[in-house]
Amino acid sequence: MSEDAFNMSLRKFLKTVGVTSQREIEAAVRAAREAGTLPEGPIRARAVITLDGLDMRHEITGEIDPGRDAN
Repeated sequence: MSEDAFNMSLRKFLKTVGVTSQREIEAAVRAAREAGTLPEGPIRARAVITLDGLDMRHEITGEIDPGRDAN
């Protein structure tokens, strides 16, 4: 595989990860907000990417501010 083809394939995968993850996170926060179960403070998040057949595991952790309404 050429470097250009690899790069394009990788970028496509990462774009899909980003877009679909954002949708799922938004839906989960919205559902928790509507159910009254949204925890106080920022939400801890973790994403893990592994590559089947390769010894690669990449973990990213962080916090998401759910943007609570000011009362």
